[in-house]
Amino acid sequence: MHLKSLKYAMVGEAALKRLLSVLPALSLALIPLSSAQANAEKKVSVEDARTFIETSEKTIQEIGEEAGRVAWVNANFITYDTNWLNALMSERTTKLYVSLANQTKQYDGLDLPPDLARKMKLLKLNLTLPAPENDPAKIKKLAQINTEMETIYGTGKYELDGEALSLSKLSRIMATSRDYDKLLEVWKGWRTVSPPMKDMYTEMVGIANQGSHELGFKDTGSMWRSKYDMDPDDFRQDVDRLWSEVKPLYDSLHCYVRDKLADHYGADKVPADGPIPAHLLGNMWAQSWGNIYPLVAADGDEQGYDLTKLLEEQNYTPLKMVKTAEGFFTSLGFDPLPETFYERSLITEPRDRDVQCHASAWNVDGKDDLRIKMCTEVTGEDFNTVHHELGHNFYQRAYNHQSPMYQDDPNDGFHEAIGDMVSLSITPKYLKQIGLLPLDASEEVNTNILLAQALDKIAFLPFGLLVDQWRWKVFNGELTPDTYNDGWWDLREKYQGVAAPVDRAADAFDPGAKYHIPNNVPYTRYFLAHIFQFQFYREACRLAGWEGPLAACSIYGNKEVGEKFNAMLETGAALPWQDSLEAFTGSREADATAILEYFAPLQAYLDEQNSGKSCGW
Repeated sequence: MHLKSLKYAMVGEAALKRLLSVLPALSLALIPLSSAQANAEKKVSVEDARTFIETSEKTIQEIGEEAGRVAWVNANFITYDTNWLNALMSERTTKLYVSLANQTKQYDGLDLPPDLARKMKLLKLNLTLPAPENDPAKIKKLAQINTEMETIYGTGKYELDGEALSLSKLSRIMATSRDYDKLLEVWKGWRTVSPPMKDMYTEMVGIANQGSHELGFKDTGSMWRSKYDMDPDDFRQDVDRLWSEVKPLYDSLHCYVRDKLADHYGADKVPADGPIPAHLLGNMWAQSWGNIYPLVAADGDEQGYDLTKLLEEQNYTPLKMVKTAEGFFTSLGFDPLPETFYERSLITEPRDRDVQCHASAWNVDGKDDLRIKMCTEVTGEDFNTVHHELGHNFYQRAYNHQSPMYQDDPNDGFHEAIGDMVSLSITPKYLKQIGLLPLDASEEVNTNILLAQALDKIAFLPFGLLVDQWRWKVFNGELTPDTYNDGWWDLREKYQGVAAPVDRAADAFDPGAKYHIPNNVPYTRYFLAHIFQFQFYREACRLAGWEGPLAACSIYGNKEVGEKFNAMLETGAALPWQDSLEAFTGSREADATAILEYFAPLQAYLDEQNSGKSCGW
């Protein structure tokens, strides 16, 4: 089992740092901890390299299940003791993985067979936050910082009207309230959780950059960009290319939504030609806007359907939502989830303890101990999220026959895209098939249905891009601790056209109010996932013989599509992502044209509605 694939956090992600924080001390004995420098004068052969990889993989496989169970307990029972264990194991694991990564350097220059060369590269890039190999104090400090930031975030609360509210409850207010002042209070309140992280984060960056330098990278951001089977600079340019292709659609959506919000809140609160206040978009981070759909729905068109209301009317429970999502995958020919999935998953928020409510999917033993951890509520948003998380689980099981280094996706955008591609099939036709819509309901995907999709899918794109843009600037020193927060909001305005609704305090650390920053989960994967999911979806619909508008296609029940899709999933990380993508879609490049095709009718509507208005910010 490849530890990096153990769990994936939602929005659909994997927190590699946590996964690599749970190896027992015995694992250190399985691989010698001598550095590459110590072996510099030793002549090595291809057979030596093969033995090294085989031994490394054996270690990873042997400790995988124990690592998974410790990580699961820590995520589901946040206590002093589980945090202590997490920090201890993080320290030991960092020592091991930094050593393994450094040892790969002694095989540089060898003419290795392709399979062996790929595993060597993956092992070198197996860290998210490396520490200096021979500095035990910094390794220990990095582990402590990681655990403490996780804990601050996971246990964070804000007192509102005499009640200490967790993030999930605060997010519910952001999703449902339309009271300007209450939204502002909740928005500000959650951001009181993150300032204590700022100094820790600064120290963490310094340690990680030292570790990255030892591995031959300019900084940690450069290391992250090296994981995509292409030159890091080419990868950055490719991401910029994809954004330039979808930006006009985002700009049109932004202009339309801003105008609607100004109608509701007043031009004094939502300026006609400026960025949108970040607390008015229905989400704690303004990353997706679907919750404000009732405010911005198109006039003179059918209002589509309220999925939350449909679920409530049909007496759905969180468990029934999960079983419905499982049914989608089995309709494609995938085997059902094991019974242990339902026995061991966390599907609703416990009342008696602190847990990490951020949705994630797990494969605890690298075989069939699949689980989700999610504080599910009966909402349309969570209905989509459950489909997304199960996408991770079915992907994890598809490649569980691969050797440990290949038990992962070849591009971290793939894992996030799989479940999201399935959620695109949550169309009126699908909802009729599973009984959520009446049989006489229209299957037409009208402007409002597309608008509802765009408020989540298109609105997310710049946020998915900018989170790592910020981190890359932090890692390379362009942003320093005194400019962390200003730099964050500069990027929020540049890419998203949103702004902090109030001046931020000098000690503010608003990036830390987003899960993936204190938990050190790279974020560009989510931007890529939003590209790949439409690319996968378009090809799946073509295979299904669909000839209508792309947005009305559903692959539910199509086993031919499921068979070819599963064939791609089964390869895991054994092939470069370009090869896997080509095998399913026929193309070797990420392609945003599928998004533009999907939303073409909405683009025409937005152009009409925005005519004569001052768009941009």
